[in-house]
Amino acid sequence: MRDDRSYLNWCCRQNKGIRLTKPSENLVKAYLKKSMNALKSMEINADADLDDWAVSASYYSKYFAVYALLSKLGVKCEIHDCTITLFEYLFKGSVPDNIIKDLRNSKEDRVEFQYYTQEINVDLDEVQTKTKRFVLEIEKVIDGLNTEKIAGLQETLRALTKSTA
Repeated sequence: MRDDRSYLNWCCRQNKGIRLTKPSENLVKAYLKKSMNALKSMEINADADLDDWAVSASYYSKYFAVYALLSKLGVKCEIHDCTITLFEYLFKGSVPDNIIKDLRNSKEDRVEFQYYTQEINVDLDEVQTKTKRFVLEIEKVIDGLNTEKIAGLQETLRALTKSTA
């Protein structure tokens, strides 16, 4: 198992890795909208028995919700694994462990469906239920962020990015 702090330091050094930006409510809204659109796409694809596209849309619905959360803090990161690890680093203990695990599993499932051709069985009803719960949980976290919590998380982020300079 990798050391998340070391991995996050690596992420901060990458060209498209973790960057601190100005928090943006507009980006929060835009990424939540993308999350909702991916959720709709997941449902449409599941109804059409297009498992691979439903699983992919499920992952992106979750990923965009997390990206909205990070936008609220003023974070930009274009490397999915770095984004997921940063989410875990900042919110482990304040979100249920199954939420973090579900995001990682969704990414793995998306990769399996998207890049490999063997038959993969998935329960699309369960995928949809988990995705809706996940997005709702992240929206609750976003809604629960007050000025004090944001400042504390931003301080954690500044310490992380300074340690890589």
